Amino acid sequence: MRAGLERFARRWWGGELGAAGRALAVVTAPASWAWWALDALRARGPTRSSQRRIAGLRVISVGNLAVGGTGKTPIVGWVTSVLRTDGTPTCVLVGPAASDEAELHRRWNPSVPVLVHRDRVAGAERARAAGARTAVLDDGFQHRELARDLDIVLISADDPFPGSLLPRGPYREPSSALGRADAVLVTRRAATAERALAVISVVESRWPGRLAGVVALAPGAWVRLDGSPASTPRGDVVAVCAIARPETFAQSICAAVGGKVELVAFADHHAYDRRDAERLRRRSGGRMIVLTEKDAVKLARWSDDLGEAVVLRDELRWEHGEAGLRGRLLAASAETEAA
Repeated sequence: MRAGLERFARRWWGGELGAAGRALAVVTAPASWAWWALDALRARGPTRSSQRRIAGLRVISVGNLAVGGTGKTPIVGWVTSVLRTDGTPTCVLVGPAASDEAELHRRWNPSVPVLVHRDRVAGAERARAAGARTAVLDDGFQHRELARDLDIVLISADDPFPGSLLPRGPYREPSSALGRADAVLVTRRAATAERALAVISVVESRWPGRLAGVVALAPGAWVRLDGSPASTPRGDVVAVCAIARPETFAQSICAAVGGKVELVAFADHHAYDRRDAERLRRRSGGRMIVLTEKDAVKLARWSDDLGEAVVLRDELRWEHGEAGLRGRLLAASAETEAA
């Protein structure tokens, strides 16, 4: 049920419902105004000068304005990898609702501790006590209590931008919130390069100096559930995912396998169990099951019940700004060592 509502909302926000969508926007306008009022109250909370700073710990936040699907998790993985390669003692902080993302970070950077904590300040204190000198805050833009040294915000070219606040649009905060960001990354998955350029133009004109880069999220390598290399499946497959943009995932698979793709979409962050795995195996009817890496880390424990499955990884393809943002991350690391 929830997965269907999420897909309906994406179609509505993308303008696919025509007159019905416009009528729904009118009906839900008061709810968006209420969301705006709540955000205005939150904005009266901690400012940069009053945020809590943890002595000896630098904080790099990666977040977004919209709900889901901007590529935040792979960007957090990239940031963590840059700091780890540089030798900076680093920790990743995630919220309790993102257990799948925590598992991904542990897989991508196995030597980097991942702490799951509802209170990001308390999580940062634990990270410093454990010896971290830099903490990477996953989905941290709205967590204003903790001071950060670099605030990276992602804007997806796949979303309307600027756009409406929830529920009439995908945004948790208005676009004016980019004024408190240090760096803005524009990401795209299904959006064209031309659409990304239009978003870039808005960012550069309204928030000059904030644009840090452009990243395409593209289909990458095929692997098995354990992460070992796999061949590209051929023929008809079943695509299984619990992500914000399931149709885009199915389209990526269709372009690769040369057969029909049946999409089975769960709600974002769905917690799979053995019964899910058994049902998926029956539904596949002998066809290969294809997963996102985010879903694979949760279904791996039920691999015997799931049957034959492969994983299509995401790949970050930097179109602009990689070297510059890498330099800013390393500069923050150098300041940590000098502190």
